[in-house]
Amino acid sequence: MGTEEMEAVILAGVLRRAGADVTLASVEDGLEIEASYGTRIIADKPIAACADQVFDLVAVPGGMPGSVRLRDSEILQRIMVRQAEEKRLYGAICAAPAVVLMPWGLHKGRKITCHPSFVGDLPTFRAVESNVQVSGELTTSRGPGTAFQFALSFVEQLFGLHAVEDVDSTLVRQNKTCISLFCIMPFS
Repeated sequence: MGTEEMEAVILAGVLRRAGADVTLASVEDGLEIEASYGTRIIADKPIAACADQVFDLVAVPGGMPGSVRLRDSEILQRIMVRQAEEKRLYGAICAAPAVVLMPWGLHKGRKITCHPSFVGDLPTFRAVESNVQVSGELTTSRGPGTAFQFALSFVEQLFGLHAVEDVDSTLVRQNKTCISLFCIMPFS
């Protein structure tokens, strides 16, 4: 309950367009999730069914109180910590970098960004104000308005720049940007 629907759906949709096998998992008792603004999302499976799986990427949406509910999931914490320890991609957007990743120590040694209303909760020597921040295996982003950039950054990390261009061409976005692991650059 309380997940930011745009962040969850855009991330899943963009990754699926790139060919990723995406699993939406629920930390709630049921598979139906009521998001922050009342949208209902149906998860593929409960988080417990994911506990022993290996993922190329684990990313969590923000939103409140959804980020608190994610943070309170011991199973999700184990999955995310294992993901980081095994040097596989993980990420968070909006409130989740501050509310979910920080209490679990998954921000240490990384530059991170989050929703502007939570930036004050980040360690000042690690906080950046970019729309998307890639720091090693960790990718963070600011909120619903940056969800496409966040998702496309994972497409690039998983499938390469060509896949980003292919997927982005179907999105009809204005002010297209390609998220590079090294910089943000406009398409020519």
